Amino acid sequence: MQPDFKEVDRAVNVALAEDVGRGDITSRLVIPATARGAFAFVAREEAVICGLPVVMHLFSKVAPPARGGEAFQASLSANEGVKVKAGTKLLTIRGEVQNILAAERVALNFLQHLSGIATKANQFVEAVKGTKTVILDTRKTTPGLRELEKYAARVGGARNHRMRLDDGVLIKDNHIAICGSVTAAIETARKATPVMTRIEVECDTPEQAKEAMKAGADMLLLDNMKPETIAGIVKENQKYHIPLEASGGINLKNVRAYAEAGVDFISVGAITHSAPWVDIGLDEVKE
Repeated sequence: MQPDFKEVDRAVNVALAEDVGRGDITSRLVIPATARGAFAFVAREEAVICGLPVVMHLFSKVAPPARGGEAFQASLSANEGVKVKAGTKLLTIRGEVQNILAAERVALNFLQHLSGIATKANQFVEAVKGTKTVILDTRKTTPGLRELEKYAARVGGARNHRMRLDDGVLIKDNHIAICGSVTAAIETARKATPVMTRIEVECDTPEQAKEAMKAGADMLLLDNMKPETIAGIVKENQKYHIPLEASGGINLKNVRAYAEAGVDFISVGAITHSAPWVDIGLDEVKE
């Protein structure tokens, strides 16, 4: 699995401009320009690793030969998406020490953050293993990093919900309030929606869910309901066979209960907005 490299390039350029500016003046002052060395990215804890292609692309941008720089040599010791143990060497970079240290923080930011998302996604996927439920991410992402964060969720085994608002129709509480009812919102959307475009409806109560089923919704998002409440809706849905998604208030302790209630999908905002960064360091390698 590979990220969208057009998006990788954009994100890397922004991050380098933000952090490096006109250059790492500390490294320039204390490290000879001729110094060459090797440094390894090492996992300090167990994690699903994500972001290695991003890091390798980043180092290709720091001091490209076209601008008089020396190309880095990169040696992978771990594969993207693999769960590693603490102490595992991930990637070794060889080249000009000044430039390696200039890129260190940006590289670690990407690697730690994306690995954190992949690890969190994998924890949710493992928690519902053996059920039919598919774990989804959400649009609760860091501005400017959505493509990469959703890539990390996929690396961890989750699937992507909508990437953008134009990916599909999802009728939510404010749409329903303005239209006057669930039925009115669905009927209004249906009139202008292409035949092949799915209409999903967010429901806050069992009554709304039943109304949405009768009104012809293509999918239901059951928001902030307890597993036992959802189980009742699953039973009601036997008449309609509409895909059901649960969301809201779901964590690693209760996600299994939601899956066993019978939903097809569980969307978890915490995968992207609350995943702890993985502890990864950059250590000098003596060769």
